[in-house]
Amino acid sequence: MSLLKESEQREVGEAIARIERDTDAEIVTVLAPQADDYAYIPLLWAGLVALILPGALAVIAGWFDAAAWLGGWTLLLTQWVLFAVLAVVFRLPGITTRLIPRHVRYWRAANLARRQFLEQNLHHTQDGTGVLIFVSEAERYVEILVDEGISRRLDNAVWADIVADFTQKVRAGQTQQGFLDCVETCGKLLITHVPATHERNELPNRLIVLDQRDIG
Repeated sequence: MSLLKESEQREVGEAIARIERDTDAEIVTVLAPQADDYAYIPLLWAGLVALILPGALAVIAGWFDAAAWLGGWTLLLTQWVLFAVLAVVFRLPGITTRLIPRHVRYWRAANLARRQFLEQNLHHTQDGTGVLIFVSEAERYVEILVDEGISRRLDNAVWADIVADFTQKVRAGQTQQGFLDCVETCGKLLITHVPATHERNELPNRLIVLDQRDIG
């Protein structure tokens, strides 16, 4: 996972500016490295494994009359050491992601997308024409959120194929190209259904990259 370089971010901003010249829509793009730090997930899994595995070994040892080496203190010490080791190992990003259920990852990413819609003032545009293109890289999550001025003219179903295509690009490590293609495709729809009626630029034309402080 690698967030975009400054030059790549500028390209996305320039693409937004080109589209907005011909539409009243206000497009904002947001990229998050991940939607949550999931600090509790590694501890939960480490605790479960530390509780279950040594006990299971003790039971198996009992079957073979070898339980002496797994006495009470030995079992307790094994659980402590195993918990400490796994709590560290399970914090490695590549492992943590695999420990998190998909519905939890998507729920956290969807929640962050809605927070960003409000924090970036997309609900305060003059005619309700805000459009948020949101990506959370760790979760491979993409969502397009629009304000009422857009949803009155375009059914939400029109964004599904765009989101699916963008999601595939994020999974393939082509996040920047995904943003450019998404802005271009969304732009064609917006120019047709929400054409420019007057010159304005209410929100910044740039890719907003979040850090941990924005997510926490």
